Amino acid sequence: MAKSKPAARMSVELPLWRALTGYRLLTMVYAILLFVLGRDEFERPWIAIVFLAFLAVWTIATLPKVANAARCTTRFLAADLTIALTGILLTPLADFDARTVDGTTLPSIWTAGAVLAFALKGGWRWAAFASSLVAVANLIERGHPSRDTAHNVLLVWFVSIAIGYVVEVARAIEATLARALEIDAATRERERLARDIHDSVLQVLAMVQRRGTALGGEAAELGRMAGEQEIALRSLVTGGPVPAPRVRGDAGPADAGRADAPGADDGPCDLRALLTPYAGPRVSFAEPGTPVMLERAAADELAAAVGAALDNVGRHAGTDARAWILVEDWTDEVIVTVRDDGPGIPEGRLAQAEGEGRLGVALSIRGRLRDLGGTAELISVPGQGTEVELRVPRGRGKKDR
Repeated sequence: MAKSKPAARMSVELPLWRALTGYRLLTMVYAILLFVLGRDEFERPWIAIVFLAFLAVWTIATLPKVANAARCTTRFLAADLTIALTGILLTPLADFDARTVDGTTLPSIWTAGAVLAFALKGGWRWAAFASSLVAVANLIERGHPSRDTAHNVLLVWFVSIAIGYVVEVARAIEATLARALEIDAATRERERLARDIHDSVLQVLAMVQRRGTALGGEAAELGRMAGEQEIALRSLVTGGPVPAPRVRGDAGPADAGRADAPGADDGPCDLRALLTPYAGPRVSFAEPGTPVMLERAAADELAAAVGAALDNVGRHAGTDARAWILVEDWTDEVIVTVRDDGPGIPEGRLAQAEGEGRLGVALSIRGRLRDLGGTAELISVPGQGTEVELRVPRGRGKKDR
C-alpha cells in the first residue's frame, strides 16, 4: 500500500523573518548615513564611529540568526537588545546637545528591529518586555520626557506588541490547520480501506450468510458465523480502528486492470477494457467505437465504482433484473451510466443503510468519485429502476495517498 505523502506546511512566520532581515540591513545603513550627514554636530564623533562600526559588523554577522525562530536564540536576543540599549545610552556622550535638542539616537530606528525580533520569537509578552526596556533607555538618554520621545516610545511599544500578538494567532491557526490536514488524510485513507473491504470481504461474508441460511444444517451455522463476522467488520470499518488492507487473490472482473492487479502498469489505459468483463446475459454494455483513455488510477477507481453499482443491482434489484452500462467520452470528462430495471430504492433508504454501516453507495461509489475530483449522482424512482451517473474529469487520477 502506498503511503500518504505528508501535507506541505506553509509557514506564516517565514515572510516576517525575511522582512526583519531586510529591515535590519536597511536601518543599519540609515543609521550610518544619519551620522555621516550630521557628523559636525557630534563633539565626540569617535564614539559614534566605534559604535556604528560595531553595529554594522554585528548586523551583517548575525543575519543567519534572524532567518527563523529556531536560529534566533534567547542569548542572541539578549545580546542584540543590549547593543541597541548601549547605543541609545552612548548618544549623549557623543553628542552633548542630544539631551536638549530632539534628535535621533546612534542606532536610530535599528532599535525597533531588535524589539521586533523579540515579538517574532516569543509573542506579544516578549515584545512588551523588550520595548519597555527601550522606553526606559530613551527616557534616561533624554534626561526628561519630551513629546517626540514619548511618540517614538509608544510607536515601538504598540507596533511590537501588535506584531507579537499576530504571530501568536498565526501559530495557533497554523497548528490547527496542520492537525485538520492530518485528520483529513487519515479519514481518506480509512475510507479507501473501507471501500476495498466492502468490495471483497463484506460481499463474500454476505454471500456465505445467504447461501448457508438457504442450505440449512451445518451450512446454516456457517452462515450465522459469517453474518456475525460481517457485522463486526462493518463496525470496525465505520467506527473502530483502521483495518489492515486485504490480501488479493486472482484478479477477477472486479479487479481487472486495477493498479495492484497482476500485470497492471501506470500508463493511461482504455476504460472499455476494464468495463467489458462486467457485460453478460443480463448486463448490456454500450461503448464508443474509439478507445476511452484515462489515467490508470482514475480508470481503476471508475471501474471499481461500476462494479459496486452492479453489485447493488444484483443484491437489491433481484437476480432477474437487467442492467445497462453506457460509456460517454467527452472532451473534458468521461461519463459512465449504470441503469437497471429493478424496483428502485425507497426514499430515505440510502441514509438508513449508511447509518447501519452499509457503505456501498457512500464509499464504494461516491467516495471513489470524490477522490477523483468527480461526482456520482444516483436517481431512483420506486417501480422504475435506478440510475447511477458517474462523472470523472480528464487528467485526474487518485489523489496522493
